[in-house]
Amino acid sequence: MTITREQKREVIDQFRLKDDDTGSPEVQIAILTTRINGLTQHLQTHRKDFAGRRGLLMLVSRRRSLLDYLKKVNPQRYLDAIQRLGIRK
Repeated sequence: MTITREQKREVIDQFRLKDDDTGSPEVQIAILTTRINGLTQHLQTHRKDFAGRRGLLMLVSRRRSLLDYLKKVNPQRYLDAIQRLGIRK
């Protein structure tokens, strides 16, 4: 359900804007997407894990807020991020 340090480091390396970037919206959205995908797989096998489902909804809400912020601040970066992550259409 959680991601390891190595997985997180790989995601940060793929989506960072600068060498020391760990907190840009793109990086945060990518980390949340990785966690959401892992939790989704977990919930497919453990259907009655309602606490996990609540956690998934909170992660999706946080990612939605970051995506809305990125769309408002820089629409081109928003489009690049959703295309690279494979979310949306």
